[in-house]
Amino acid sequence: MAAYTAHVDTFARDHLPPRDEWPDFLFTRPELVYPERLNCVSELLDKWIAAGEGDRPAVGSPTERWSYAELADKVNRIANVLVRDFGLVPGNRVLLRAPNNPLLVACYLAVLKAGGVVVATMPLLRAKELGYMVRKAEIRLALCDHRLLDELVKTKEEIGILGTIVPVGSGRTDDLLALMRTASPHFTACPTAADDVCLIGFTSGTTGEPKGTMHFHRDMLAICDAYGRNVLSPNRDDVFTGSPPLAFTFGLGGLVLFPMRVGASSILLERAGPDELVDVFRRCRPTVCFTAPTAYRALLARLQPGDTATLRICVSAGEALPKATWEAWKEATGLPLLDGIGATEMLHIFISAPVEKIRPGATGLPVPGYEAKIVDDLGRDLPPGSVGRLAVRGPTGCRYLADERQRRYVQNGWNITGDTYLQDADGYFWYQARSDDMIVSAGYNIAGPEVEAALLTHPAVQECGVVGAPDEERGQIVKAYVVLKPGHAADAAMVKALQDHVKAEIAPYKYPRVVAFVDALPRTETGKLQRFVLRRIAAEGDGSPTALAS
Repeated sequence: MAAYTAHVDTFARDHLPPRDEWPDFLFTRPELVYPERLNCVSELLDKWIAAGEGDRPAVGSPTERWSYAELADKVNRIANVLVRDFGLVPGNRVLLRAPNNPLLVACYLAVLKAGGVVVATMPLLRAKELGYMVRKAEIRLALCDHRLLDELVKTKEEIGILGTIVPVGSGRTDDLLALMRTASPHFTACPTAADDVCLIGFTSGTTGEPKGTMHFHRDMLAICDAYGRNVLSPNRDDVFTGSPPLAFTFGLGGLVLFPMRVGASSILLERAGPDELVDVFRRCRPTVCFTAPTAYRALLARLQPGDTATLRICVSAGEALPKATWEAWKEATGLPLLDGIGATEMLHIFISAPVEKIRPGATGLPVPGYEAKIVDDLGRDLPPGSVGRLAVRGPTGCRYLADERQRRYVQNGWNITGDTYLQDADGYFWYQARSDDMIVSAGYNIAGPEVEAALLTHPAVQECGVVGAPDEERGQIVKAYVVLKPGHAADAAMVKALQDHVKAEIAPYKYPRVVAFVDALPRTETGKLQRFVLRRIAAEGDGSPTALAS
C-alpha cells in the first residue's frame, strides 16, 4: 500500500530521488520522533494560539510588531486566498519573492498550512535565475513584493509555465493585501504527512548551477529539536535578529523556525548590512543574532560601547569562521561566536557546539541527533587526526529534485557535504576547505581558507579570498585576492608585507605567491564567497594589480 500523502498534486513526491539513493535517516532521540500526519505550522504557530499565548510577540521589524494571534490571522487569510482565488491544492509549488519582513513570514506559513510547497527566492535574483527555478520546480503561482515584480514579470514572459503572479503591496485590486480583506481569518491546516514535501530550497550557487533540495514537514521541526533545542537552547523571551534572507535556509531556521518553536519572537530587516544590524541592536535590543563571519568582522568597526549589551547568543554560519574573527569579536564584545556548519541539503546546522563546549577555531561537535565522520575518497573511515571528506547523517538529509548529482552527494547512506575536515581525538571537527578549494602546489596540499585565515590577522586586510592559479612549474600556485582597509596602499610593499605575515603565521610554503588587490570579492546574496568565480578569474588571467614573489 502506498504511503499516505495529502498531496493532490504529486509532482514533488514523484520527483524525489529513488529510495536507494536517499541517505540514512536517524530518529534516535525521542524529541525527533514525529506522528505520521503532521503540518509543521500547527506546531510552530497554531499551538501557541490554542495554549492561550496569542498575545505574545511573534514577528516584527524595526517599525512594527505582530503577536502570534495577529500572525495567525494573516496566515489564515492568505491560505484562504490561495485556495479560494487561485485554486491551490496540496502539493502545488508557490514561488515567494520578497525581502525579509513579517508579511513574507505570513506568506511562507500560509503556503505550508494549505499543504503547498514553498520555493522562496533571493530578492536580487534575475529573470534567468528565476526562470531556472520555475522550470525545475514547475511553478505556476507566485506571490511577489511589488518592488520586485520586474524580473519575475520577465520570467513569466519568457516561460509559459508561470501562470499567475500575485503582487503584494501594490495597491491594486488584485493585490494580495486587498484579497486578504475579504478572506476568512479561519483556516484548518491541511492534514499533510510528516514526509510530505513542504519546501524546495535552491542552493546558493557557490559551486555553479543551483540544486533544488526537498524537505519535509518533519524536517522543519527536526532542525529546531536538534540544533535549536540542544545547541542554541533559546527561551520564550528571546528576540532573534540577523541578516540571512529567509530564502536561505540558514535564515529560515534562525529567524523564523527556531524562535517560533519555543514561542519567542524575531525582528526582520529588509536591508541587513552592518549599519542596519548595529541600528537594530540599539533600537530593538535583540538577544540572539544570526549572520555570517564577514558581517561580524564588518560590525567590529561600527560598534559603540553598549551596542551588544542585550545579546547573549551570536551564531556564525554560511561560510568558515576564521579564528581571528572569533577572537576579535570576543575581545570587542565579550561574547563567543557559535560557529556551525550546515548545508541547504541538510536544511540547517549539523556540527556546532554550545557555548560551554566551544573551542576557538573548531567548528564543533555533531549536533545531538546527527553523526559525523571523516572518510577517504573511497568512503572508508579515517582515524582521528586525518584530513578527509566530511560525511554526516541524522534526521535531515539530501533529496535533490530530479538531479543526477544525488548519487554524488549521498554515498553509502551518508551525506558527503563537499567539505574537507579533520576530526581530533576529542571528537571536535576542524574545517580545512571545501573539497574543491584544496590547492595542490608542487605536490603540497594547501587549504585556501587556512591562508585566508592567516591573511585576516594582518591589520590591513578587510577581507580576502584565496584560490589556486595555474602555474607551469608547480601545477598551481596560491593566489590571494585582497580587499584592504581604508588608508592602506595597494603596492608592492604591501604585497611583501602580506606574504611575510603569512609565512610567519603558517607553514611558509603556503604563502600566496601572487596577491591581487581588489575593491570587492564575488559573493552570493547570502554572503558566501564564490571561490569558483575567483578560480575562473585566476585561470583566465584577471589583469588586477599583482605581484609575483621570487
